Amino acid sequence: MSMLEVKNLTVRYGPLTLVDNVSFTVEEGERLMIVGPNGAGKSTLVNAITQSIPYTGEVLFEGRNVRSLKPRELACRMGMLMQNHFVSYAFTVQEVVSSGRYAYSRGLFTTPSDEDEQLIAEAINNCGLEPMVNQSVLTLSGGELQRTFLAQVLAQDPRLLVLDEPTNHLDLAYQKHTLELLDGWLNTRQRAVLAVVHDLSLARAFSTRVLLMDKARIVALGTPEETLSPANLKAVYQMDVQEWLKGLLEQWK
Repeated sequence: MSMLEVKNLTVRYGPLTLVDNVSFTVEEGERLMIVGPNGAGKSTLVNAITQSIPYTGEVLFEGRNVRSLKPRELACRMGMLMQNHFVSYAFTVQEVVSSGRYAYSRGLFTTPSDEDEQLIAEAINNCGLEPMVNQSVLTLSGGELQRTFLAQVLAQDPRLLVLDEPTNHLDLAYQKHTLELLDGWLNTRQRAVLAVVHDLSLARAFSTRVLLMDKARIVALGTPEETLSPANLKAVYQMDVQEWLKGLLEQWK
């Protein structure tokens, strides 16, 4: 049984179809990356999968329709990291990361368990946030805020991470660190990652499979080499992507 199964998922707003009859699976241990041009429907797709917006079709987690799951049950299985974060509260980094354990608490005023404390500390350490744990999130840079919310979702300890541009706002060192961190996270136990990315080089280097979207539909789904073929990319981006990327790399020789 697949960890996640998406069946005929469609999202419409009035006359607009933003995701059109999309079906795919995510298996345990997999890093499935969704790529495509702006407006292809990538973020809308993951927002529907995480139950953030209305849709038709089915989303199944280990055979169970996620619509039947209570919010806390869903949070224990699936964690979502958005690409942009708008905060208007002066919570500290520690408080934001700790809120990732809310789904496991027995009540609003209960004391965190030893497991809660361990997972929170590990997430803060893994995301390099120790120097700013007592700092207000209102004072953070975009990259620091992205790492704070990544730590929050890691503390949540879901089985499936759903990430919308996880390296958004991060400098090169933290992009590398984040992707290596996700690799290590995957190897811990039965987990999987579903991520939207714009960088085709990252998708090719770090995915086990790639889903290529354009105009709300799936164009190709398979290994990075199969999906990101010159023909597929030219059809979607209306340019010779491979030659463009090779030309960029030539600047570093």
